[in-house]
Amino acid sequence: MTTTNTTADTAAKATTNGTHAPEHTPRLAMMELAPDVYKAMVKLDQASRRHLDPVLLELVKIRASQINHCAFCLDMHSKDALAAGESVERIVQLSAWDESRHFYTEKEIAALELTEAVTVLTDGFVPDEVYEKAAKHFEETELAHLVAAITVINAWNRFGVTARLAPGHYTPGSLKH
Repeated sequence: MTTTNTTADTAAKATTNGTHAPEHTPRLAMMELAPDVYKAMVKLDQASRRHLDPVLLELVKIRASQINHCAFCLDMHSKDALAAGESVERIVQLSAWDESRHFYTEKEIAALELTEAVTVLTDGFVPDEVYEKAAKHFEETELAHLVAAITVINAWNRFGVTARLAPGHYTPGSLKH
């Protein structure tokens, strides 16, 4: 009889062996406690992804989630990117994309620069040169959807981090945000 281990099974076995820390307990069930908010976010997310390449969208979501330290979203969007055909190498290099630009197209680099500028607003406004570079690579409608998608993943990250959603249990395609 052959069995397959899930990520949770592997983590549970490792925990009992003393090799990994225990998984934290989520704080807040947003989907259950604020269903109207959750449903509105899902609709906003669906609307924002229109006109955007699905792989580029996942790269943007991964990068914003890295910056915001949202482990749940990193798990989700890395798995979705792999399922969409993205390579492990490009996903791994994403946290250091500026040092590994040769893995990405100029359009992807423009999207990543815009993602960082929109995500880290504490550094100031979105610089004109970052916006103008993105505007050269994206049609206006596509650029508007990219800005919306970056905004939405930042909101999802804030829900995920605040609610302490635990990574490792997501199956690609089971949730879309």
